[in-house]
Amino acid sequence: MVQLYNLHPFGSQQVVPCKLEPERFCGGGRDALFVAAGCKVEAFAVAGQELCQPRCAFSTLGRVLRLAYSEAGDYLVAIEEKNKATFLRAYVNWRSKRTENSRVCIRMVGHNVETPFSENFRDQMSIIEMPFSEAPLCISCCPVKGDLLVGCTNMLVLFSLKYQIINEEFSILDFERSLIIHVDNITPVEISFCVGYVGVMSDLEVLILKLESDPKNGERVNHHPRKTSNPMKQTEGVSNEISQLESDDFVICQKPMELLGKKSEQSGLSVTLESTGLADEKLKYFHIQHLLYRRFAPDISSYVLPDDIKLHSLQLLPIYQTGSSDGKNSSQEKELLSLFCFFSLPHVGYLYMVVKSVELMSVYHYPEKSQQAVLTPQFLHVITSNNLQCFTVRCSAAAAREEDPYMDTTLKACPPVSMDVCALRIQLFIGLKAICHFKNHIILLTKADAEAIPERRESPKRLLSRKDTNVKIKIPPVAEAGWNLYIVNTVSPVQLYKEMVDYSNTYKTARTQSCIHLLSEAHLLVRAALMDASQLEPGEKAELLEAFKESCGHLGDCYSRLDTQHSHLTLPYYKMSGLSLAEVLSRMDWTVEDASHKYERGLIFYINHSLYENLDEELSEELAARVVQMFHVAEPKQLPHILCSPSMKNINPSTAMSYLRKLDASGLSSILLTLTKAAMALKMGDLDMHKNEMKSHPEMKLVCGFILEPRLLIQQRKGQIVPTELAIHLKETQPALLVASVLGLQKNNKIGIDEADSFFKVLCGKDEDTIPQLLVDFWEAQLVACLPDVVLQELFFKLTSQYIWRLSKRQPPDTTPLRTSEELINACGHYGLIYPWVHILISSDFLAHENYTEDLLKLQSLMCGPSFDIASIIPFLEPLSEDTIAGLSVHVLCRTRLKEYEQCIDTLLERCPEAVIPYANHELKEENRTLWWKKLLPELCQRIKCGGEKNQLYLSSLKETLSVVAVELELKDFLNVLPEDGTAAFFLPYLLYCSRKKSLT
Repeated sequence: MVQLYNLHPFGSQQVVPCKLEPERFCGGGRDALFVAAGCKVEAFAVAGQELCQPRCAFSTLGRVLRLAYSEAGDYLVAIEEKNKATFLRAYVNWRSKRTENSRVCIRMVGHNVETPFSENFRDQMSIIEMPFSEAPLCISCCPVKGDLLVGCTNMLVLFSLKYQIINEEFSILDFERSLIIHVDNITPVEISFCVGYVGVMSDLEVLILKLESDPKNGERVNHHPRKTSNPMKQTEGVSNEISQLESDDFVICQKPMELLGKKSEQSGLSVTLESTGLADEKLKYFHIQHLLYRRFAPDISSYVLPDDIKLHSLQLLPIYQTGSSDGKNSSQEKELLSLFCFFSLPHVGYLYMVVKSVELMSVYHYPEKSQQAVLTPQFLHVITSNNLQCFTVRCSAAAAREEDPYMDTTLKACPPVSMDVCALRIQLFIGLKAICHFKNHIILLTKADAEAIPERRESPKRLLSRKDTNVKIKIPPVAEAGWNLYIVNTVSPVQLYKEMVDYSNTYKTARTQSCIHLLSEAHLLVRAALMDASQLEPGEKAELLEAFKESCGHLGDCYSRLDTQHSHLTLPYYKMSGLSLAEVLSRMDWTVEDASHKYERGLIFYINHSLYENLDEELSEELAARVVQMFHVAEPKQLPHILCSPSMKNINPSTAMSYLRKLDASGLSSILLTLTKAAMALKMGDLDMHKNEMKSHPEMKLVCGFILEPRLLIQQRKGQIVPTELAIHLKETQPALLVASVLGLQKNNKIGIDEADSFFKVLCGKDEDTIPQLLVDFWEAQLVACLPDVVLQELFFKLTSQYIWRLSKRQPPDTTPLRTSEELINACGHYGLIYPWVHILISSDFLAHENYTEDLLKLQSLMCGPSFDIASIIPFLEPLSEDTIAGLSVHVLCRTRLKEYEQCIDTLLERCPEAVIPYANHELKEENRTLWWKKLLPELCQRIKCGGEKNQLYLSSLKETLSVVAVELELKDFLNVLPEDGTAAFFLPYLLYCSRKKSLT
């Protein structure tokens, strides 16, 4: 289906001042237009909207049959006929030809030019002749690399563009015959070539191939033809059958066929490569990939077969990576993004995408019989006998998805490739004969006379067979009056875009899909212009970007106000428009005050997502009230979530409360609704109402409510975490609920570890280096909860470093801890039971504040726990001095966990002898049992000899030690460990026990 709009894509028009009736013409590059008539080519400079000036003219060998220009290399190539023989010649350095009589250098392709003679090439035009064994029929230049492809009967010849370097300052352009592609059973009428992609078209067949330079499975191209694709076995038989049956009484028709991708190898066409070049291996092609084969059949419903039902206008259109090419870069640096193939029958045109996948994108049905067509990134221009038609294309939509595979998400969108094409304009021109296009110019040849002689006239039966190899190319008659060559300048994309937007306003009140369709066309027009960066004038890109954003805004408006199945596209289009939420809301029509007014789902979808995304934007009180009213009508269940958005900060709490009560009255009460009302009551300053709401549910349900909507506690503004008023109030009144709620958020992946830490620091008004007690409570709660995503050692480090810092600074917590050490030991397996000797050790000292004791006990409990990595704490013990009992206990505990028992015994004997025996009883077991008599017994005896105030403690510890040793050792061994200078009476009871223990057992 083709939609028709009467827009104005064609702007000013000028006449090309050529002297003879043009037989062939082409344009390209920045400003070049070539017109061939007879044995002469005229070159014109096309600049601006109203200026077409003759640049130079030069003679050809014969009448020009085909003409092509390559921007890469800036050369013109022509197929010329003289004395019924055809020649192929390339015209190089044509810009230097000042007059028609200026000298011209003629040389053969591949001929090495000697240095003295080459200096003549610098300032004069050169003609490069390319000999062929068969007559050349058609030509095509690669728009990216400038390579030349020539079509002959059953074969294509590729010439690589290269430069002969004469010296450091000068090089001349040349070609090298690098590859021959043999395509049996098809005679090319038109060909197209673009960065290794080859399009071949006969009267009713199209074949698209890709030449690949990477060897496939070690396959290499021989210098002799070798088949690279296996045609169907039946092909030969069919051909023989056709030749036998074909006569004046029979017409053989083959079935229409469309083969895509690998299936196109079954076309029956034999494709063979023959390498002929001597260039660098990197430039060679090694194998062929078949992409597309399509065969058409003529309409045989009538008795007389028309002889002009043939394909025409084969074209490969490249689209480059956005921003990869500008006016300064050479064409060789362009990066191909996507490639499109177009060809046409008289009444139907076909557009395919052929890069990553081969698929038919669009079918164009013309209202009249077409004669020729040209495809551009923005439009398809088609001529009939009296009309120039402009159709939209979907190339930019397809290329956008190639460039960004994440298109069509909540962030980005693009109109679909499948969208109906439309005709923007059908412009009357009398006697249209030919068309070409370059830059923003359309070149038209008109001739108001009798019907033109057909380019190819064959018998009807010849149209239906590939057998005929004689293609007759039109030789125009003698110049007659009534012809003109026009340059029609297409209007700028921005100007046409504005007209399309104005035209779309006629559909707004109708609320139809036509408005979306036309605005989508305008959007694709601007997008296509932005992709073709090399064609942009200075300053035009900024204007296009502004138009692009504006078009996204218009599409957002359409999807937000029209009830369509794609209303969710409101969100990405508004995002791409750069409009703020307030600006979008201001574009709405608020004149309808009816409470039953229906808000379309696209707008609700956009606002809902925008408010969820924590935009750094605060709506005014009036707009916030409008949003609340809108959701009350459209999606009342979303109201609590909407009111928690930072963007709704300025909402009047009384207004919000009135809508929330309506929800409550309608039976939609929930824990989330309760918490939202409690937050609004707090904003209103009604503490009694707030308390009543918070008391209506148990604490665990309140935690579940905060998990459903974290923004009740935590919001983000400008990338910073901001506690809500409710969170600040809970910190003072219900800190345990606050910690449990944040823990629930972390457990349900609603907040990260670092975010939670920052939240408590900001909430308590502390800087980065100060740790509030509420954060310590949260860390302890994390250990108790055993969250799977928490790194235990990191959490241990946080807690132990904080405990040590407080003990070393004698700094009490800023708030009362939520859990005591005993509660943590009972609730969490990571907090271990404190060793008995540690209690004896610290009981000898009096701590000034019980909170110090709690920090010490928690630290000791962690160190006694099973999960704690004791080595990690050593670097942080330095601030905690051993001069205090608290520091001593931690250091001894640390050394004990490291199994440094002898050093610990020395320390305890020196600082706290009463703890030595409990320490030994707890630690000196199994393989460490020998330390009782090897370390502890000698040390005690030695210290008793020295005397002193602790002598009685040492003596008591010695008796305990002897009791243990007497049990553990045999009598002989016991005697050996006793001191030689001891009193016999003192040791006798232990000796007697040791000697009698065997008989007792």
